[in-house]
Amino acid sequence: MRSLFRPLALLVLLAAAALPATAAAAPVPARADWSEATIPSSDGVKLHADILRPKGLASDAKTPVILSIGPYFNHSGQTGPAGPVEDTSYDPVGPSEGPSDRFLDFIDGAHLMERGYTYVMVDLRGFGGSTGCLDWAGPGEQSDVVNAVGWAASQPWSTGKVGMYGKSYDAVTGLIGVNHRPAGLDAVVAQEPVYDLYRYLYGDGIRRLNSVLTPALYDLIDLTPGPALDDPNYNANGLNDSQRPGCPVLNLSDQGGNDDHYSAYWRERNLIPGAAGSSVPLFLTQGLTENNTVADGTAQYLTNHGGYERAWLGPWEHVRGNQTDENGRLLMGRAGWFDEVMRFYDQFLKGQSPTVQDPPVAVQTNDGKWRAEQSWPPADSVGYTSPLRAGSYTDDGSGSATQTSDTEGVWTISPRLQNDAHLSGSGRAIVDVATTRPNANLVVDVYDLDEYGIGPLITRQGFLARSSGEKTLDLWSADWKIPAGHRIAVRVTDANEDWWIHTPLFDTVKVVGGSVTLPFLTYTRPDTIQGDPGTQLEGYLNETITVPPETMRDSVSSSFNLPPAQQPAALRSAGAG
Repeated sequence: MRSLFRPLALLVLLAAAALPATAAAAPVPARADWSEATIPSSDGVKLHADILRPKGLASDAKTPVILSIGPYFNHSGQTGPAGPVEDTSYDPVGPSEGPSDRFLDFIDGAHLMERGYTYVMVDLRGFGGSTGCLDWAGPGEQSDVVNAVGWAASQPWSTGKVGMYGKSYDAVTGLIGVNHRPAGLDAVVAQEPVYDLYRYLYGDGIRRLNSVLTPALYDLIDLTPGPALDDPNYNANGLNDSQRPGCPVLNLSDQGGNDDHYSAYWRERNLIPGAAGSSVPLFLTQGLTENNTVADGTAQYLTNHGGYERAWLGPWEHVRGNQTDENGRLLMGRAGWFDEVMRFYDQFLKGQSPTVQDPPVAVQTNDGKWRAEQSWPPADSVGYTSPLRAGSYTDDGSGSATQTSDTEGVWTISPRLQNDAHLSGSGRAIVDVATTRPNANLVVDVYDLDEYGIGPLITRQGFLARSSGEKTLDLWSADWKIPAGHRIAVRVTDANEDWWIHTPLFDTVKVVGGSVTLPFLTYTRPDTIQGDPGTQLEGYLNETITVPPETMRDSVSSSFNLPPAQQPAALRSAGAG
């Protein structure tokens, strides 16, 4: 789940033969020895693994293992012929001088070999040198994760302690590991994952652009062979889909042709319920203003997960904790990603007590400041429920969350806040709609408006109302400070074209009523920790909507339930409340 969803990327893939090879994949890291192995999985599938061990280390010397498993470890390149537009290497000729360079930044930046770790990269079924059919985080891929962890834990050079590392799709496999908790898995680092695979393609029935492009793109990555001069068995295995003949077409049908969130197919791929009861330590990052793997389910997953948790949360795009811009500015804004990750691994894979006390959760808010939390959503986050105003909107399929020229919808706007407020967690909207025809588009947007009625989007959610009645929408997770004098605005409307693909009903949809529940912190958070504003924050805050004065006047609700003034932080630390 990279930024693979541009139409240009699809054109590149379809025209692969016309593209020249870009730079070859990186050679074996200087301080590592490289070998390959085959891991048996379910349904007769054989998984290909690349293994990096500290250079010169005896073959039976035991080390802890860090494992990454996903679709991006093909020897010819992470994203196949899309590499030239995805900023990844692509070498269709070879021969391979080393394994995938997907996480070379991690290997080098964290000094994995010098620290005495073994690093294993495994191709999910259907990808790279693994047999089988891609399964979109379904039962097959879940068994791949369990079997890969079990294999890594049982090798003669393994201490039996395994961690997982990934970002995006290979962060999803990390969450699969957390849920299944196979023997030997003792730590997972998951950057910008998806918590419910359905929500990556749909918003409860409304299609995202990803639902059109993503299935085809992953099919094409799956079909990309390794370098022509690689081991013939590598490519033969990668092209072997006998486990499910007709895999590409079936995969397109599975993902792109099923918009029922509650079907058996999608229930198997919803990772949120499976987190309950897991004690596997998890280190998560999540961009709360993500444009790719959005914070839709973040709060719910973390609430269900019962184990030790670490996290970086804040306003950034689909990026890694160590990534910088062209000027060297950290995209997330917080320094020390690899050091913090390795303290986490050393603690749970080597049993070493950390000499630095990192905050369990580091959160950046919309003011660009970072704070520490013991957990997230924070324990003192309390939901306040307000009624939604009745009204109607036209379902014409057009409109943007921050397009000033489009403010149509049914607005419920709070009075001016008398005190600063701090929203933290995932809200919920229950909207009672009446429609004369099925499949009405329903979108809920929540804004932070200044004294002029101008402000950015805090959170949102979409829903396809297949019939009249109450619809429940869990809003995307957010952490947002709202200053005194501002207003909270909730809009019920038909379309966010910047996010969903709407098939317009061209009819009037009545909002009979409903409610919105928003989570606010009870106590102030005056203390800050190390970190600068993420590089996306300024641009995000500049994307605003302007609510017309007449809409402001007519939509203010005296029944909007605002939180009281926050209590001093000292009372929280003293255990009051």
